[in-house]
Amino acid sequence: MTPKPIRVLRGQLRSAQQFVEAVRRDPRILREIGAELIGRKQVGPTQAAAAGPPELDTFDRQTRASMHLDAGPEAVAAFVSDLARLPDWLTVHAGFRGEPPAAAYPGLEFIQQAKLMGIPADVAWTVVSAGDTGVEMRGRGPMGLTLGFWLVVEPDGPGSSTLSVFVGLAGQPVQGPLGASLLRSFTESLEESLHRLAAAVASLQGAKTPSRKPVLHEVTGTMLAPNTPVLVGVGQVVDRVPDPARDPAAMAASALRLAARDCGAGDALLRSADAVYAVASASWQYRDLGAAVAAVLGTTPSETVQSVPFGGDAGQVLVNEAAESVATGKHRIVLVTGAEAGATLASHPGLSWPGQPPTVRPTRVVGLDKQGNNDSETAVGLGAPIYLFALMDSANRRRLGLSPREHAKANAELWSTFSAIAAQNPHAWQPEQFHADSLLDVSGGNRMITSPYTKLLCANLQVDMASGVIVCSAAAAQEAGIPQDKWVFIHAGASAHDEWFATERAELAASPAIRTIGQSALDHARLTIDEIDEVDLYSCFPSAVQISARELGLPINDPSRPLSVTGGLTFGGGPGNNFGGHSIATMVERLRSRPKSYGLTTSLGWYLTKHSIGVYSAKPPAKPYQYLKPFVDHPPSRPVRTGYRGSAVIEAYTVPYGRDGEPEAAIVSAIAPDGARVLVRVKAPEFISELIEEDVLGLPVTVDGDTVTITSRDRTDLPAPPPPSVLVERRGSIMVITLNRPAVRNAVNLAMATALERAIDSFEADPDAQVAILTGAGGYFSAGMDLKAAARGEVPMTERRGPLGLAGRPPRKPLIAAVEGPALAGGCELALSADLIVAASDSQFGIPEPKRGLVAAGGGVYRLRERLPRNIAMQLALTGDPMSAAVLASYGLVNEVTEPGQALAGALRLAEQIAVNAPLSLLASKQIIDETSDWSTAEAFARQNDIASEALFSADATEGIMAFAEKRAPVWTSR
Repeated sequence: MTPKPIRVLRGQLRSAQQFVEAVRRDPRILREIGAELIGRKQVGPTQAAAAGPPELDTFDRQTRASMHLDAGPEAVAAFVSDLARLPDWLTVHAGFRGEPPAAAYPGLEFIQQAKLMGIPADVAWTVVSAGDTGVEMRGRGPMGLTLGFWLVVEPDGPGSSTLSVFVGLAGQPVQGPLGASLLRSFTESLEESLHRLAAAVASLQGAKTPSRKPVLHEVTGTMLAPNTPVLVGVGQVVDRVPDPARDPAAMAASALRLAARDCGAGDALLRSADAVYAVASASWQYRDLGAAVAAVLGTTPSETVQSVPFGGDAGQVLVNEAAESVATGKHRIVLVTGAEAGATLASHPGLSWPGQPPTVRPTRVVGLDKQGNNDSETAVGLGAPIYLFALMDSANRRRLGLSPREHAKANAELWSTFSAIAAQNPHAWQPEQFHADSLLDVSGGNRMITSPYTKLLCANLQVDMASGVIVCSAAAAQEAGIPQDKWVFIHAGASAHDEWFATERAELAASPAIRTIGQSALDHARLTIDEIDEVDLYSCFPSAVQISARELGLPINDPSRPLSVTGGLTFGGGPGNNFGGHSIATMVERLRSRPKSYGLTTSLGWYLTKHSIGVYSAKPPAKPYQYLKPFVDHPPSRPVRTGYRGSAVIEAYTVPYGRDGEPEAAIVSAIAPDGARVLVRVKAPEFISELIEEDVLGLPVTVDGDTVTITSRDRTDLPAPPPPSVLVERRGSIMVITLNRPAVRNAVNLAMATALERAIDSFEADPDAQVAILTGAGGYFSAGMDLKAAARGEVPMTERRGPLGLAGRPPRKPLIAAVEGPALAGGCELALSADLIVAASDSQFGIPEPKRGLVAAGGGVYRLRERLPRNIAMQLALTGDPMSAAVLASYGLVNEVTEPGQALAGALRLAEQIAVNAPLSLLASKQIIDETSDWSTAEAFARQNDIASEALFSADATEGIMAFAEKRAPVWTSR
């Protein structure tokens, strides 16, 4: 039999002369033939590659390598077809952009960061074919580089095979002087890669690895990536009779067992779970509910996740998190659960269920965990959801233009519709339909809680309920034999929060966060709100539903599309933090029965504060799942006052009632002439009676401490919020951010720091904004921290960017400080947070903190030392005395000195010079300058190459070269 290398050469070489030339180029060919003739298999990439595919000849340059592997062709083909394993063996691999790929299938697209001659560059790959004999891909790289990549597997004796790798290169980069170097780099990489692949394949011999092949969705014919998240099983427990023997962990385990039975896989699926995600129980707190549930189920997850202690957004948040863990390949099977036993604990107040040792804790905790109320809200009695949502209801009524009677009727009709839904929901806590009139009638069983809400218009928290949702990868679902008519896909999830304290929002009856996450999720799912067929809005109180519906663009009274599938938190049941779990479980059942429809569920926490959303369907998603956390552009906030004396306009009010049916007080929100919100708790019976009997919204009043007096019956508009403490103006690709408290020389209080952080966040999130300028209003830059506000406890320290809302974490994009007047203390630190400084000639910089017993620890001292000679920095730090812009310009701290009043104009000119350049180049250049001081000489070039590679091999780099050659201005795309 003719030896294999000779057979290969016969197919490639047409003459003896060609054979001689081939051997001269590669003497290893003779060794290969000799080894074959004497029966010794040459192991390693020195073995001649099999005949290349015909398409290889269409490329300007080619390279190839082969290796004998002690594994059968099926195992090798499965391994190399699993593109998620590229990091395990392919040495040119540097990472993935966006979603990592899974099993190869025709049409699969992904972006890989590959090291070309040691420099990372993005390559966009498309899989041409994939099967039992290997994989073929085509790639597009930087500057017009095109690639062909073949992995060919051939049987080579019992239990062994040969893997051949072929690479074709074409385009400008390989036609020029770097072509040979690029080819050599690939060739060397292939040899090392094949050694690594052999070791990886050997380590897997005998091990059962999960399938990573694409999954065919039978109804639509769609090929699903194996890591596509899918909800396969749902279960709900409703114990209407209290059972002291069942703690929430036991209830949650029961719900998950029902979910396992629902999908047909049974307890074996539960035992295979990688993780348990649990909504923190509000009725009985566990250190790690997921671990407690796992113990009951007899499973040992690698991860347990728990939500923060309080937040009705948790049910949706955890499903979003679980789907993300599946989509990224972290987990294949995740159990999501939550349970409350409020009814049992109410009927057995002394009950004590098992606890957990102090050492027990979940792998991680997710969600936002901050105090729910500010001091002003607590002072007037707004410390419980019912009161703040009732206050929002009043503000919402004003927005709708309804009278108290009209709005009460609308609330009751909405809730009556929900009760009818609950009556048809077998998992509802109170499956009973109520007429709208009965919801408004005040009686012993339906007492008034706080106007305008009776008991039957409020969430019912005294329930014993649990939910279980099983989230799998499509591959895991298929392996478990779960029928596809049980599958429901989560197309997108999103989360965000509004201005944290409700009374500091510009408007009580609005939610920019709901609007933002709704649009974000729908855009990702490639849907409009009109294409959503099934809806379940978080429905603790009517105002929550009405505001959410308005923000999402949903009509309130559309009988063909009601706003609940559960019956809401009154009738479906309000299980503490976990209503979202029941909402999603019910939605899954509805979408299975309507497999061509789309569903949307929302969850919220605190007082319309924390929001989460999910979009679902039995139809496969148009785009891979993504958990979105979009930037929310908040309107200016309102300061909140108590103990106010002066005029105002009534914005909203509610009257809380005691259990005896008598009103306890009135809580009034009024807007002062300067736009601040005034909160008052009034106990005067005459005024309370007027609120009950009349409509006082929009009436002018005089406030004197805890007394409110109506001064006119002529309704008036509410004063606008006060001027924002930070102004944002967009001038093309330049964003101007102005500190706007000139009355106090732009001293920074907490509100200004928070607004500045948001402005910087907005700058970083805006793809069209290239450069930002930070300046001050009224001829001042900033006098630093507002010491009076700090003395009241309002320290200007923000969550993400630290001191002053900026100094701890400046933006990645270029920032210029335009300084007029004083830039002292924190003002100096803000200026030093910028990359460049343009200052008026009469401006001054200094850190006078030592004069007040303080230290400029917001970056002032160390940034001055970085940018100035040691003795000059020492003089500023030790004397506390300021220096002029001209002096500091001579030391290089100030880039440009202008005439007084011209600093912003000078900064704009400088910004325009920067903004014409490529965005990716600006980011890389700034990062290198910022980080170089920490690099050793030995690592400097490698580190800078890593940072610069994204820009160097971007589409913008090609555009820049082409624009130069064509003598035109480049058009940047940031790609």
